[in-house]
Amino acid sequence: MELKFYNTLTREKEPFISIEPGKVGLYTCGPTVYDYDHIGHLRSYIFADTLKRVLLEAEYKVKHIENLTDVGHLVGDADEGEDKMEVGARKHGKDIWEIAKYFADIYKNNLTKAGVIHPDVWAPATDYIPEQIEFITELDEKGFTYKLSDGIYFDTGKLSDYGKLAKLDIAGLREGARVEANALKRNPTDFTLWRFHDGKRQMKWESPWGVGIPGWHIECSAISTKYLSERFDIHTGGIDHIPVHHTNEIAQNEARFGHKVVNVWMHNNFILVGGVKMAKSLGNLYTLDDIEKRGFSPMALRYLYLGTHYRQQLNFTWESLEAAQNAYNKLIRELAPMPDWGQPASEAYINKFKDAIGDDLNTPQALAVVWEVMNSNLMPEDKLRNVMAMDVILGLDLENVVNEYRASRSNIPHHILKYVEAREIARKSGDYVKSDALRASIEQLGYIVSDTPSGPQITPK
Repeated sequence: MELKFYNTLTREKEPFISIEPGKVGLYTCGPTVYDYDHIGHLRSYIFADTLKRVLLEAEYKVKHIENLTDVGHLVGDADEGEDKMEVGARKHGKDIWEIAKYFADIYKNNLTKAGVIHPDVWAPATDYIPEQIEFITELDEKGFTYKLSDGIYFDTGKLSDYGKLAKLDIAGLREGARVEANALKRNPTDFTLWRFHDGKRQMKWESPWGVGIPGWHIECSAISTKYLSERFDIHTGGIDHIPVHHTNEIAQNEARFGHKVVNVWMHNNFILVGGVKMAKSLGNLYTLDDIEKRGFSPMALRYLYLGTHYRQQLNFTWESLEAAQNAYNKLIRELAPMPDWGQPASEAYINKFKDAIGDDLNTPQALAVVWEVMNSNLMPEDKLRNVMAMDVILGLDLENVVNEYRASRSNIPHHILKYVEAREIARKSGDYVKSDALRASIEQLGYIVSDTPSGPQITPK
């Protein structure tokens, strides 16, 4: 499979060639585990998961690392405000170590529900303090740091191309435009590598510069290069990381090693909710738990995300999620009766699918190929074989869900299934009088029908 990915650094779609033939080093910026992760976060990790599945299907051996930020990330991404972990600990009435584990576990469980393959290494920042200190020490020895009263800073003025990822106009950048005003800093874009302990924080470590905590940006540089070496293939994250976090990662990396460390930077776009930015204050910040409580499957959310290219903004609405759920349910219902045997997947359809997905993860076009197969003249068993082969990349868990759907109907008489099908048609068309009447008829015949995210479930009374 030929692969082309959009590289944020070059602003071009480039043929992908790994540094080491047959192997890919992949790093994903994980969440700050101070609160519940939301559906905006989940888009980033479904995007990274799709990328990983494509690389695996292209027969690369992928080494995937993801950090968990449990120290150092301030409320403002650019070195201003309070530590998010301290804020989370106070909000939830627990110490930092407790909330870090609690929210990390919830996050990992949400990834599993959404079909995301977990990384080879989970890397909490607090497990890598020595590596971060070593990284800062080398930057210090090479003359890229200076000390202020609140910590050790990176001198961005020492790099002529600082800000190249974000295409920042450093000369025209005004103090306070991106970072909190600090008259003592040499440059407005300088950032903290090590923050001195102020007596209020729960976390602290000894260092050559005094007791304190690492800054947010240093953890990803230290962790990624520890596992993937000083040259690796792909780094992923959300576009919000471009102007600050990933810009500063590049600065640290290239200051220490003297060369480019990451070959390809890939970023997913934001999610809007009802056309506006997600925010707790607006009451439109939703978690996967909120999705499930409204009766939707996590796979419906994944299907919704796959329907929009990862570099495009996605507008989430409950109506769009319902449409995704209906499309997913329809796919399951149509696949379920198809025999499990068949010819090998059609080369023509598989190649068309791979051409789409290999072209910078064009998941909307790849989904279109799935439905092209479903509407084709292929034998039913061959349709099943094709779609299941495609789902290895799409990650919609079709095999398991189809088998569950089949099992729920295996001992149900045909005439009951016909009643259930008629009720489903009436319910979806808004004819609730007819739908309720059919439900009553089904119950009189000794069965109970329940509406679930994957379709109606029938059980004997």
